Amino acid sequence: MSTGKTQLVTFRLGDDHFAADIFSVERVLRHAKPRPVPDLPPWMEGVLDYQGRVIPVIDLRARFGVDGERPEGARILVCKAGDDWIAMTVDAVQEVTTVDDTQIEPAPPLFRGLTREYLTGMVRRDAGVLVVLNVRHLLTSQERLQLERAVDAKAGQ
Repeated sequence: MSTGKTQLVTFRLGDDHFAADIFSVERVLRHAKPRPVPDLPPWMEGVLDYQGRVIPVIDLRARFGVDGERPEGARILVCKAGDDWIAMTVDAVQEVTTVDDTQIEPAPPLFRGLTREYLTGMVRRDAGVLVVLNVRHLLTSQERLQLERAVDAKAGQ
């Protein structure tokens, strides 16, 4: 039985609340338009230069099918995803919270396939459910290759 604790950075997309392990989140930045790269999926905003690294920027609203416009004051979370770096555009960063590991429930069966891979689990809170993302799996290996080829092609122009 686990008695550990996990710190989570919580953020909002529309009316939904999400979180990522604090050890995955490197920095929170004000939203700035990323450099566009051709031939990327519509949910990929482009890339940004962060401390000498070219980092892909995922629009989580588009990736997860959240309707509506991005609000003013959006933020970019720069995250370490294994050996890679990615950035995620979110509507707002809310807080850092600590939860007992036993509070993180596995994703329910209705989440299937790739969508389930995004999730570490869910935490029930008074304000509703907090969806905990697995930052490492927000990009598939095929998507990483596609991004790498697109960035290389743009650099060669």
